[in-house]
Amino acid sequence: MVKKGFPKFGMSQAGAYVTALKNYNLPDFILKLVAKDTDSELLERGRIDDRLQSMNDDALELLNRIFVDCEEDKKGKYAQYRFFAYVSSMYHKCEVLINESIPGKSGKEHKVPIAIKSNGMYMAIAFNKATGNAINKKDVEKFYQIADDVKSGEHGTQLIDAIYGSSVGFKGDALIGLEELSKSRKDDAENKLEFKTANFENRIYSVVKC
Repeated sequence: MVKKGFPKFGMSQAGAYVTALKNYNLPDFILKLVAKDTDSELLERGRIDDRLQSMNDDALELLNRIFVDCEEDKKGKYAQYRFFAYVSSMYHKCEVLINESIPGKSGKEHKVPIAIKSNGMYMAIAFNKATGNAINKKDVEKFYQIADDVKSGEHGTQLIDAIYGSSVGFKGDALIGLEELSKSRKDDAENKLEFKTANFENRIYSVVKC
């Protein structure tokens, strides 16, 4: 496949990007999102280095900023893409859905940034705070209410994980509050739901079960 237009930087730079990026676990849906953002072509299938080489310079540069240099942008999109890739890596051979609308028991439709499905059933839902202030107790209460509503609805009967990620940290009362809320479910085998926090710091996610 031939890239359109003149190269923005030399082949040595593009090759360096590909060499670095092929060592990362870049899921197919992330490559497609970045290709769409940068108006890039993308091989539908094949080896990861061949697929990366099919992308334009803007796409390679953006992937490098997000995953290699772990840069931040004002809108928080870079952090969101890193979180999506991280969550998907936890659930092999499952369907990954972005910005999924899931009805809860209350009848309300919840917009979930990333949801995981297996055999047609939701297995996990995840939210991420990429910008702004650290997550507080009010934030985790809202997160818990959404997860509880989805779990209690007909579409969430197989839901096992609810993950709250952050690139801006968690306040102490937030973690304590989520732990207290999640305790009520631990003795209920039928409605058990694991609540986890994922804090992005020093270029890695650290996960804590509540």
